[in-house]
Amino acid sequence: METITASYKLLNKIKDDALNVDNLQNYCLCIQIGIRDLQFCVINTTNNKCLLIEDFIFQDVQTINTRLMVVQKLFENHHLLMAGFWHSVKICLKSHKFTLVPSDHFLPEASLDYLSVNSEVKPKTEAVQHYKHIGSNAINIFAADKKLIAWLKTIYKKKEIEIIHQGSALIEGIHRYDDHSPEKGMYCYVDRGVIHLIVSQDNKLLYYNQFAVKSSDDFIRYVMLVFKELGLSQKTSKLIIWGEIKQDSPSIAKVRKYIRNISFGGKPSLLNFSYHFDEISDHQYFDIFSIFLCD
Repeated sequence: METITASYKLLNKIKDDALNVDNLQNYCLCIQIGIRDLQFCVINTTNNKCLLIEDFIFQDVQTINTRLMVVQKLFENHHLLMAGFWHSVKICLKSHKFTLVPSDHFLPEASLDYLSVNSEVKPKTEAVQHYKHIGSNAINIFAADKKLIAWLKTIYKKKEIEIIHQGSALIEGIHRYDDHSPEKGMYCYVDRGVIHLIVSQDNKLLYYNQFAVKSSDDFIRYVMLVFKELGLSQKTSKLIIWGEIKQDSPSIAKVRKYIRNISFGGKPSLLNFSYHFDEISDHQYFDIFSIFLCD
């Protein structure tokens, strides 16, 4: 039996004064869950305005069972998360077990077979989910913790929960980003210990993958590997960066030595933000905000 020493800590909270608990029927709740963290935001569906974002880190969580216990504790202590009268609920999962297949060749009954090609799936504990991308000819197939999904469905009984993968939120957000140009370019999201690299051209997805990184050397190695593999130009191709990284970080300094056209991305233009959200950098939480864009 596991010893319950695991807990959670609130890292960041931004709240708009316009948030009204009596209007939950107009709000979309977007929750993202990883092995070691959880974030959620609340979007008013009548005006696409972000009203709240909270960011939690888990402590002493090593297994999916311990994670479930901590998530349950977090929910029980949070009046908003336990509410059931939302307009819609979207759950986004961080997972390294995923694969993208062309929608023209996708057979739902073969989802496990597609995923098993490059991931070890555990059917007893993992369910296979899929998400069809709106603007590209791609299906994202990914593994999800069965117990976590089943428990979340008991919380939001009156809603059909939409379950997506973090990569899908990023792909949709990037393809609908204002500065998304027709030229081939790379889009990078820096998460905690992981970087997501996306390459697209003329709104067509050419590449998506995620890599574990422990140092700035790892960061530059994977970026340059994909630049070379996809035939991107170090002088002219665009690299836009979002995520948990500072503009003066060692990783960015190293990348600038090799790639000329670097910039930091902004918040999704399809959402509205009040001055309260000026407290965070424009390139933070792009994945969380982009969950709302996934239909």
